[in-house]
Amino acid sequence: MSQEWGTAPIRIVIVDDHVLLREGSVQLLEAEPDLEVVGAAGTGEEGLELLERLVPDVALVDVGLPGISGVDVAREVAERRLPVRVLMLTAYDDYAYVTAALDAGVGGYLLKTASARELVDAIRVVAEGAFVVDGAVSARLGRRRPETGIRPGPAGSAAADGLTPRERDVLGLLTIGGSNKEIAARLSLGVRTVEGYVSSILMKIGATSRTQAVAYALRHGLVPTDEDDAGRR
Repeated sequence: MSQEWGTAPIRIVIVDDHVLLREGSVQLLEAEPDLEVVGAAGTGEEGLELLERLVPDVALVDVGLPGISGVDVAREVAERRLPVRVLMLTAYDDYAYVTAALDAGVGGYLLKTASARELVDAIRVVAEGAFVVDGAVSARLGRRRPETGIRPGPAGSAAADGLTPRERDVLGLLTIGGSNKEIAARLSLGVRTVEGYVSSILMKIGATSRTQAVAYALRHGLVPTDEDDAGRR
């Protein structure tokens, strides 16, 4: 992706306790003309200090950090109202970790098995204010959905909150990182129609952001399974 003339690069801070991964990420991201790594840290405390001092556009944060966790870092970023988008890059794909990160207000959740291109693209998307979730995470959560003890559908909590079947479809696609344009294409709707559905969903479930809506969907078993996803194609 070429950087437009006069456009400032996306400023990034990396917080990861694995030196090899941290240094490798710096080299990978610095090779992109529109990305700039402005700092790196090996602990949550050091990372927070850098984020407050440098205020980057995106913080690439591991979940399992010495001292305070990556989730706590994201939570502190939100509480301090720092204009920093946090992208979790982690080996953990368990339901508890994902929902805890979403509750903390992260802008994305990516596994360390992601390719270099997926990481770069995710940073760009998160920097633009959209939400990103690793496809493998969504697929695994969808397969584990019965283990949550909550069943989606007319008898579920979503129905009690007044979500229509179409709104549940839109919410499900939000959990796999769908943009309004992508959701519109998948459901054969107009983009403005999808925007209306998203606004309605947020109002009905008492959420103030797409990230909170995704956290709600995960808690209430509204993650599309592989079969659900196939049926939409």
